[in-house]
Amino acid sequence: MRLKATDLACIRGGRQVFSGVNFAIQAGEALVITGPNGAGKSTLLRLLAGLLRPLAGALTFEGGDPELTLPEQAHYLGHQDALKPALSVTENLDFWVRFLGGRPPDLAATLADVGLASIAALPAAYLSAGQRRRLSIARLIAVKRPIWLLDEPTAALDVAAQAMLADLMRAHLAGGGLIIAAVHGAIGLEKAAELRLGGNR
Repeated sequence: MRLKATDLACIRGGRQVFSGVNFAIQAGEALVITGPNGAGKSTLLRLLAGLLRPLAGALTFEGGDPELTLPEQAHYLGHQDALKPALSVTENLDFWVRFLGGRPPDLAATLADVGLASIAALPAAYLSAGQRRRLSIARLIAVKRPIWLLDEPTAALDVAAQAMLADLMRAHLAGGGLIIAAVHGAIGLEKAAELRLGGNR
């Protein structure tokens, strides 16, 4: 698999957020997007996820499922943890598995992998910010998709949860997956390539 961006540009709110963005990433590789606030890190991830359209440039994805679009082969983990407060932890994960078209996995085992097994029956309304983040991360492993688009994935996570996420990311890469992550600091992917976006555009 290979994902390539050529001369990407994007406008939001009448302002050109970035232009001339180029990168290429292959199976088993990670790319971290860095830069100051407002440089376009989140915008680039949203563009890759199909939530925004580029003003210019091209995206090509080779080696994936030819019958699916790039966004249909990607997980997007944004700033908001999209959970239904009235549903339990297990029910929320089950909803997302069905919504994303995955085959129902062993939900209990998946929740154990992200450290939420003991609160599986608790309504999501009672979760802490870190627990909500871990439940969102559970979607990444419950439904298999080759591309992970992660926006500040360690936000609200404690040290143990950050280590858990790093292990999951390394396993995804070892299985031939791709990861593109917007970051402000280290997330445990020491061998990742870096794309730095500039500010004040």
